[in-house]
Amino acid sequence: MALRKVIALCITIACLHDHVALCTEIYEDSNQPVELRVQDLLSRMTLDEKIGQMTQIERYVANFDVMKNFSIGSVLSSGGSTPNSSTTEAWQNMVDDLQAGALATRLGIPMLYGIDAIHGHNNVYGATIFPHNIGLGCTRDPDLVRRVGAATALELRATGIPYTFAPCIAVCRDPRWGRCYESFSEDTSVVRMMTDVIYGLQGNGTPGIPFVSDRSKVAACAKHYVGDGGTQRGINSNDTILSYEDLFRIHVAPYVDAIAKGVSTIMLSYSSWNGVKMHMNHRLISTLLKQELGFKGFVISDMEGIDFITDIPDANYTASVLESINAGLDMIMVPFDYEKFISTLRTLVNTGYISMQRIDDAVTRILRVKFSMGLFEHPLADRSFSPHLGSQDNRMVAREAVRKSLVLLKNGKTESRPFLPLSKNATRVLVAGTHADDVGLQCGGWTISWQGSAGSITKGTTVLDAVKAAVFTTTQVIHEASPTAEVAAKTKADFAIVVVGEQPYAEGAGDNTNLTIPDEGISTIKNVCSEVKCLVILISGRPLVVEPYLPLMEAFVAAWLPGTEGNGVTDVIFGDYDFVGSLSRTWFKSADQLPMNFGDPIYDPLFRFAFGLGMGKLPR
Repeated sequence: MALRKVIALCITIACLHDHVALCTEIYEDSNQPVELRVQDLLSRMTLDEKIGQMTQIERYVANFDVMKNFSIGSVLSSGGSTPNSSTTEAWQNMVDDLQAGALATRLGIPMLYGIDAIHGHNNVYGATIFPHNIGLGCTRDPDLVRRVGAATALELRATGIPYTFAPCIAVCRDPRWGRCYESFSEDTSVVRMMTDVIYGLQGNGTPGIPFVSDRSKVAACAKHYVGDGGTQRGINSNDTILSYEDLFRIHVAPYVDAIAKGVSTIMLSYSSWNGVKMHMNHRLISTLLKQELGFKGFVISDMEGIDFITDIPDANYTASVLESINAGLDMIMVPFDYEKFISTLRTLVNTGYISMQRIDDAVTRILRVKFSMGLFEHPLADRSFSPHLGSQDNRMVAREAVRKSLVLLKNGKTESRPFLPLSKNATRVLVAGTHADDVGLQCGGWTISWQGSAGSITKGTTVLDAVKAAVFTTTQVIHEASPTAEVAAKTKADFAIVVVGEQPYAEGAGDNTNLTIPDEGISTIKNVCSEVKCLVILISGRPLVVEPYLPLMEAFVAAWLPGTEGNGVTDVIFGDYDFVGSLSRTWFKSADQLPMNFGDPIYDPLFRFAFGLGMGKLPR
C-alpha cells in the first residue's frame, strides 16, 4: 500500500503544470526506472487484464479482437505455424496486426511474440539455418555461438519477432533421446560455456537482470528446466531419477550461468524429477529458481505443459491450473483453448485457491521483461531489418560454424597414409548417399516444419553443390544417390564421398532404442566403399552405430546436422581449413552400452568424449 501511495504522489507532482492533459503516466515514461514503471502499471490493472498477460496463445487462434477483448499478453508460432506467405513482409504484417489488437486495450500493453528459433530462424523460408546445438558443442567456441545468436536475433527482427524459445541448455545424458541434438553436450561444463549464446541473442546487460540491449536483439528463453536431458532410457518427457545434489551439479548448473547472463525467460520441461512433474514442482520453480538463484524474468510453460500434469492429459484441468500457477509458473503456453484457461484461473483466484500475491508476482515478471526489452517504446516491426533474413553475412557465420563443428574420427587405414585432405584436381569424384544432395536432410528437425522433412525445403547449399564448387572445372563429379557396387565400380572414380544419415525428427518422434544407420545408408557404404576409396560423412543428430563399417572407410567425419551451408563441409575436407571439432558426446560401440557418459565407472566407447583428429592424424 505504501508503494502505491508513493506512485500516486509521483503522478500528482508530475501533473502539476498547465498541460495536465498531456501528462504521461509513469509506466509510459521510458525515462522512469523499470521497476517503478512495472509497479505503476500493475496498480492500474484489473484481474482479467493480469490473467490476460499470463496467457500465451497460438497465432492460429489469434486475431485483433481476441487480443483486444482478452488482453492477451503473448502469442507464439509453434513449429511450422506460419502466415500464408513466408516473406518478411507477411511475417511483419501478421505480427503487427496482432500487436494492434494488444495496443487497442485499455492500458495499451504490447504483446510479446515468440517462436522456436533454435538453429537460426528455422520456421522461415530463406532464413540461415545453423548447425544444431550438438554440432556447436563440438566447436568449444563460445565466441562463435555468441555470433550465431546475434545473427539469429537479426533474422528474427527481420520478421518482426522479438522473442525466441532458445537456447536449449539441456545436458543430454542419453542419445536415445529424440531431442539430444538440441543439447550442446553430455558434459555440463561444455553446456555452461555455450550459454554465451544468450549474449548474442540479447546483448550484454547488468549481470542477473533480464535485458535486451537494443532493437537488433531479442529476448531469450533457457529451456527446458530442468533435467529434461536426464530422463530414464532417454525417453522424451520421462522421469529423471537423481539426487538433488546430482540434479544441481549436472542439470541446474547451466541455468545458474543463464541467469547470470541475464536470460529473460525460462521454459519448463515436460519431464518429471523423481516422480514429480516439473510443471507443478514448487521446490524447483519457486524455491530454487526464483528465491535461491534469484531469477527475475518470467517462467513459461511448454506447449500445453500444464495439461500433461495428469497422466491422462487434461483429465483435471482445474487442478492442473491450480498446481502449476501455485508452483510458480508465470505465463502459460495454452495455446488454443484460451477462454477455458482464463475462466479457470479467474475462478481459482476469486475463490481464494490462488492468491492475488501470486498473480501479481507473475505479472510483475512479465511486465519487467517487456519494459526491459523496450517493447513499450517499439512494439511494431522495424522493417529496416528485412535484408538481414538469410543475408550473406549470416550465412558466412553459419559456414564457419559448420566447418568448426565437423569432427574427424578416422583418416586413413594406416597411420602413415592419411586420406584427407581430398584433392580438388581429381579426374573423377563419386558423390553418393541419400544425404548428399538434400537440404532438408542436412538441416534435420525443427526446419520449416516441426519434424523437418527431406527435399528442397529452404534455400541452401547441399554437400553435392559444395563439392562441385570446390573442385577444379576439369574434375568430373558423378552423383549417385544409392548406387550398387557395380555402378560404383564403373565410375572409375579417384575417390568417393558418401553422405548418409538419419531422417529428420523432433522431440518424442526421435526417441530411438537402436541408433543404427538406416538400411539404405548401410547398403551405400558397403556398395561404394568396397569398390572406391571413400570418405563417409554422417549426417545425424547423435552418434550412431558405425563400428562394423569403419574398416570399409578410408576416412570418417561426423557432420551432425549442419544446416544450409554445405560449403562449410567442403572447406575442410578439401583442406582449406583443418578439422578443429572434438566430440561433445561419447561415441558408443553399441546401444546396449547406453547410457554411457564421460566419467562413468564403466567407460568403453568407440570414440571417447572430446576425441577428434586433425588432418595430421594425431588426436588433439
